[in-house]
Amino acid sequence: MQAETIAEQALLSHGWQILLRRARTPAGEIDLVALKNGQLSFIEVKKRTTYARAAEAISERQRHRIMKAAECLLATHPEWIYDTVVFDVILVDETGVPRRIRNAFWQS
Repeated sequence: MQAETIAEQALLSHGWQILLRRARTPAGEIDLVALKNGQLSFIEVKKRTTYARAAEAISERQRHRIMKAAECLLATHPEWIYDTVVFDVILVDETGVPRRIRNAFWQS
């Protein structure tokens, strides 16, 4: 099973609404966009043999690209109603178990 599917199923089981999958923008792609209780989450999903390797796979350049892509999506989806915006990461190890890192990075 693909890491994005595993992550999506985990989010759905915890009450999240999936707004977009593999959202493409001029600035780049975001794996998942989800909403729960007024929190809008832009989510990067990484699968590697271990959680540590998955976490290491997210570079500073990639974090910047995700934030720019989020700005594009916010501008094109005024219908989204939210209180806060967060950037989360879901890591998937070789066993297929997801681990969510909330507020993994933020825009300064």
